[in-house]
Amino acid sequence: MSELDFSQMQAKVRSLMPSVRANLERLVRIPSVSFPEFDPARVQESAQATRDILDAAGMETRILEVEGAHPAVLGRISPPGDAPTVLLYAHHDVQPEGPLELWTSPPYEPVERDGRLYGRGVADDKSGIAVHEASIRAWDGRPPVGVTVFVEGEEESSSEHLPMFLSTYRDLLASDAVILADSGNWRTGEPALTTSLRGIVAMFVEIRTLDHAVHSGEYGGAIPDALTVLCRTMASLHDERGNVAVPGLVSRDAEPLDLTEEELRGWAGVRPGVQLIGEGSLTGRMWMKPAISVLGVDAPRTPEASNQLVPMARAKVSMRIPPGQDPDAARDSLVKHIEANVPWGADVKITPEGNGSPYELKADGPAYDAMRRAFAEAFGRETVIMGAGGSIPFLAAFAETFPRAALLLTGAMDPRSNAHSEDESLDLGDLEKTALAEALFLGYLAS
Repeated sequence: MSELDFSQMQAKVRSLMPSVRANLERLVRIPSVSFPEFDPARVQESAQATRDILDAAGMETRILEVEGAHPAVLGRISPPGDAPTVLLYAHHDVQPEGPLELWTSPPYEPVERDGRLYGRGVADDKSGIAVHEASIRAWDGRPPVGVTVFVEGEEESSSEHLPMFLSTYRDLLASDAVILADSGNWRTGEPALTTSLRGIVAMFVEIRTLDHAVHSGEYGGAIPDALTVLCRTMASLHDERGNVAVPGLVSRDAEPLDLTEEELRGWAGVRPGVQLIGEGSLTGRMWMKPAISVLGVDAPRTPEASNQLVPMARAKVSMRIPPGQDPDAARDSLVKHIEANVPWGADVKITPEGNGSPYELKADGPAYDAMRRAFAEAFGRETVIMGAGGSIPFLAAFAETFPRAALLLTGAMDPRSNAHSEDESLDLGDLEKTALAEALFLGYLAS
């Protein structure tokens, strides 16, 4: 296919979907968890499977390695003449599956239910690999632009080595536009470009009240236990309305779009009696305001709890920060607030885990125009420009390495995909439409 015809391209992509789905299912069956506690051989297996898929799509492929990192995969097709080059990003590693009893079907055995494919990584982010494969094959491996595919192997474990990959292989990865397929659509069937991301500040807070545990009956009422102190300290992070109570942080509102509280509660599975927290538009609370969560607590488990005052308790605190907020300043403000709100003179030790910068993109220029057009034709409706509350560290790394390239954050996921949780899923109709949009984009960017 050398010229762009919408009907022809749509039929081509549709004909490819059975084999694209089969390759996606092959990837989902590989438990490629990149966390240190898991078998790295499965991530290597996933990298090789990804390479096989890109090789069969007509790309020149290789495995990329840097010291201490999980392998990445590179696929390349040289540009015809002076046509631009597009870099297509995805990642082949996944989150741990969590408690198996919470899954309706086994996490690494893909199953279709009601038009959705279920399995760990089927959406986040092996769907990105499927979209890239389909868009290249739609052009029979000869797209009208240069195409480089870069599939990372440790995004879920923080992309620690990504800057090293980008600097080591910079010449191979240089491009005019970058599609980062690790986001999603506004709703099922409603395409979106994500233009803002919150950053992250994470730390461990340890409280100590005693040198050792003591009898809760003998000393309770006079001596505070560390877990109670920790709970009261964590409670100081929010005001009565649920707004973040740490002073000095950046906060602004966002375009509310057409999101309703009822829809948001349905997406997240909020229990009927639970009130939403914070003030301002729902999109503003999730995209443009800080948010603090207590992600875990180290303390005696209830089955092992004895009648003693707990001498030490520890929590992991995660703060999402909006665009415009300096991560170091946010960390300092959070530390200062915690230290000032530990009751009864208890000892506190704060250990930073790491920071990630927020990011905001400008959705203008030829690449964005081409993608808006492609989405509108593939989905039959206009593109939503949206933010995201999550943090994607690789975006800042790409922006720093390729400052002149247009960065487009897209993906086939939707709010029902349940990424990072049980019953992760992907709408198969949106997978096809997203693949069609990317194939159309390659043609429109060339022209």
